[in-house]
Amino acid sequence: MVTTSIDIARQMVNNYHLQADKESTHALADILVCKKYKKGEIILNEGEICTCMRYVEKGLLRQFYFKYGKDMTEHIAYEKGVVICLESYFRQEPAHLIIEALEQSVVWEIDKAMIDQLAIEYVTIGLLYRKILEYSLIESQIKADTLRFEPAHERYNKLFQMHPEILKRAPLVYIASLLQMTPETLSRVRSASLSN
Repeated sequence: MVTTSIDIARQMVNNYHLQADKESTHALADILVCKKYKKGEIILNEGEICTCMRYVEKGLLRQFYFKYGKDMTEHIAYEKGVVICLESYFRQEPAHLIIEALEQSVVWEIDKAMIDQLAIEYVTIGLLYRKILEYSLIESQIKADTLRFEPAHERYNKLFQMHPEILKRAPLVYIASLLQMTPETLSRVRSASLSN
């Protein structure tokens, strides 16, 4: 079955428990651009400006950066998730993060200038936009707090509770990086978690 931009617009509105009229749903659908990416393909490179949000219809995307020559995973998104390089998106400055497809992926891009305009014209789209951004900020805060205050096993358990799909589908090296632990520590934590 082929998914249309209308299907995705409805799905997005429903994901955030909003009610949208036909006109606003069609307006949102009109600005959605479908892109397909191969596994390993770079979607946004460091130094490029993030001009859109990306809604994942199918697949797995990873945001990462390099620190002292080491690859550090910042975020992993899967179906119904949104990927935004927040600082670059809002300031329209070069991104520090890189976005990569970890699986063959179907992604719907939402141009910033276009959704900014629709958010003014349609109350529901304004609410949707706000909820997407709120969710992204809350996820970032939860991750920061988890890394600051929780030991390795609690970080793993929280990821297991909130995003089990990541643990099923992402390579272990990226999961370890996301949780800011070595692959060896992740292996020990997983073993202990499975035995409990």
